[in-house]
Formats: sequence, structure tokens, C-alpha cells
Amino acid sequence: MKKLAVLVLTLACLLSFAGCSNGGDETVEGEKRQLVVSTWGLSEDVLVEDVYGPFEEICDCEVVLETDTTAARYTKLSTNPDSSIDVIELSQSAAANGYEEGLFEKIDTTQIPNLENLIDGALSTVELGYGPAYTVNSIGIIYNPELTGFEITSWEDLWDPRLEGMISIPELASTFGPAMVYLASDHAGVDITTDDGAAAFEALAELKPNIVRTYAKSSDLANMFAAGEIAVAVVGDFGVPVISNAAPEVEFVVPADYTYANFNTIDINKNSENKDLAYMYINWRISEELQTVTSKTLNEGPVNKNVKLTEEEAQNLTYGDVADRARAIDYSFVNPLMEEWTDLWNRTLNS
Repeated sequence: MKKLAVLVLTLACLLSFAGCSNGGDETVEGEKRQLVVSTWGLSEDVLVEDVYGPFEEICDCEVVLETDTTAARYTKLSTNPDSSIDVIELSQSAAANGYEEGLFEKIDTTQIPNLENLIDGALSTVELGYGPAYTVNSIGIIYNPELTGFEITSWEDLWDPRLEGMISIPELASTFGPAMVYLASDHAGVDITTDDGAAAFEALAELKPNIVRTYAKSSDLANMFAAGEIAVAVVGDFGVPVISNAAPEVEFVVPADYTYANFNTIDINKNSENKDLAYMYINWRISEELQTVTSKTLNEGPVNKNVKLTEEEAQNLTYGDVADRARAIDYSFVNPLMEEWTDLWNRTLNS
């Protein structure tokens, strides 16, 4: 599979409008050009093996990673658009802020031929003139049944008093923080758009006795589960393999009624000096061949509609039935409220 993926990338480089090694600024003879990718710090060894390594080999460049949380990485770019970052991978909510601030390149779709193979949801940002989604994920509940003493099957179970002092939920500024507010509003039986989340924060106050702490990165959850600090967490499906490796006894469930989805996007810094490489990287990231690989090794829900997975391969992915019952979060509604929500969040959960 890896040889096939490299071959596809080779052909793409040869056929690309921009090319891999001839475009952009010249470098000192003998030195490889660098593509700086801002991304999350999860499974870097796998990313190097399956994603960055083949790209470096064929495009004769070096991929340099800048890793941190969504909020930290977005802030770094927004406060310094002239930074060395060429490509940034973000959650939908952070990307939407970038569109408003004009941080990203308006893309030339002719330089990303694999766009024609994406599902509709992954193209919503392209329709705005920006980069596509490269993966879709959703939230579920991961828990240790030995510690909870009962089976968790629904979102309502989070409020069960038997879980007092057992739960961790995502920080508001993290990828699925807003989804947690939506879930709380659902628990209250209120359409969140009718009260701007007021009922949600009342429900979060009710949930507080069950919450040990909030978390920013799913890798933090792995440590907490392994140490027995928590028994339950709300987590994106992309974090399940890391947690399961650290705590094999945990189980992951996506409640049967619904979940909330997030598309992770990939955009080019408008001030990048390596836009030709950036276009090639995006095209590689959304290719059928690579997405078939990363859906299995990185637990990334594929957005390339030509990817076919078996039931076993699709486990813990936003794919098939899970994707069908995933609800969208309206970030045009959420983002203007984030300052107010952050204040309420801190007063409700951190006081």
C-alpha cells in the first residue's frame, strides 16, 4: 500500500500545475526546501511513517512540524501571520475564525485535483474559497466499566450521580468543547439557538459534581485513565487508539441516538513562501490512497468518497452509520458567543 501511495504522489508531482521541486523560492544549493506544517501532537511516529515520509521522499523536501493544541496554534498564527507556518490543520471552529481574519490563502482548486473525490461536507470550506476538510471525527464516551459499575449507553448517563468524581470533559477551547455545550443543552431539553446556551450552562453546573477535571488534549486522557484518575470521558474518536493503548480495559461507545461531528480542515498561510509544496501536501492528504491508510493507522474518518472500509476497519471512526447520525455544529452561531461562553464556563466549572 505504501509503495502504491508513493507512486501516486510521484505522478501527482509530475502532473501538478505547481510542481514539487521547481516552484517557490530558490534555496541554497544542496539544501532541501522545508514545508512547515502546524498540526496536533498525536501519533507523530505514525504520521512520519505514513504521511510525511512519502511526501518528503517524492517532493524532495523536509516537513517540519509545529505541534500544540488547536487554540495555541491558531493564536500563534493569528498574532504573527508572517510566521514560518506554511500549512495549518485546524478544527472547523478555529478555521472559521481564520476565514474572518483573512489569514488563509484563497485556494486555486485546479492545483488540488483530488477535490473532485471528496464528500460534500468536506467541500463546504472550499465553497468559501478556502482549503478542504481532510478528516471527519465525532464524539463518544470512553469509560472503564470496572470502575463505573454499570454500562454507559447514552449521553444522559453522564449526569448519573453514580459517576460523581469520575468524569473528564473537553475544555471549551478544544475541538469538541462547543459540542459539550450542545450536549448540555440537549440534556436540558432546550434548542441551544433559542437561549444562546443559558440552559446548557445550568446543565453543566448540574454535571459539575461528576467532573474531576477538563482536558485540552486526548493524550492527557490516556495518562488519566492509566493512572485511574478518571473512569469516564467525552472524547473525539481520533483519541480512542491512544487511550486504549494506555488503558486496554476501556470501552468506547457512540450513543445510538446521535453524536456531534467535526471536520478538520487544512489551509495555507496566505503569507507562505512555499505555496506550491502546500498545494501538493493538501492534494496528498486527501488522496484515496493515503486516506485509506490513515483511516486505519491514525483513526481518521475519511472524507475521500472512494475509500472503502470493512466493518472492523471502520470501528471507532465517523463512517457509515455513525456518520449518518452525526449532527453538525453551527460555528457561525458559536464563534460570536465564545467570549461569553468562556466566562460562563470558567465561572461554572473552574470556580
